[in-house]
Amino acid sequence: MGCICDDIAGKDAPLATTCIGHLWMFEHLQPSELEALVAAAHRRQFKRGQTIFMQGTPGSEMFLIKAGRVKLSKLNEDGNELTLDIRKAGDFLGEQVLNEEFDYPLTATCLEESLACGFSRQGFEKLILDYSNIGLQVIKNLTRRIEWLTSRAETMTTSNIEERLYRVISTVASEHGVKSLNETTIQFPLTHEELGFLVGAHRVSITRAMKNLRDSGRIIQQGKTLILVN
Repeated sequence: MGCICDDIAGKDAPLATTCIGHLWMFEHLQPSELEALVAAAHRRQFKRGQTIFMQGTPGSEMFLIKAGRVKLSKLNEDGNELTLDIRKAGDFLGEQVLNEEFDYPLTATCLEESLACGFSRQGFEKLILDYSNIGLQVIKNLTRRIEWLTSRAETMTTSNIEERLYRVISTVASEHGVKSLNETTIQFPLTHEELGFLVGAHRVSITRAMKNLRDSGRIIQQGKTLILVN
């Protein structure tokens, strides 16, 4: 039986093959629990340019991007918008809404027509009241996730800035770049300030590290376009 997302988006829509019930957050559920989880999820369609949530507003939803692409941005102290990440179909957002004190730290804006599948906090809490083991498994999975993120953070702190920057650019390129035989092109601009947020370093350090990457031939920069040499 096809997913309800297929019916909403249309059979020819480029949907992510991942179902919300198969995300890391919901691993190890029983078949009946998985069926209830998928049935309880709500689907929302968004137009290009439409905002899904705004920085500073109370967090109320978590969702899987089933189709489309979403920009995550943040306003700095000067009121300038910084693009921090681009999420694609198959990515999950908003698991922090399980914390009642959570406010969205970023703004999510659709770069193209998008379809989201997910839960409001209230809807998910009701599901857990009906299926208590779902809540238990989510807690276990979140604990494993925290351990993984802690390990990743330790790796970031021990690497030098140049290597950390290269890893960030490589990740963006692998997820959003256009690949050719010997290189991958990131077709949207990334400022040094935005890269600084992703790497966790000052803009001056990013400028120096970027120069080293260009000089070593690992990165080619043409205007605002970054090209990763494979």
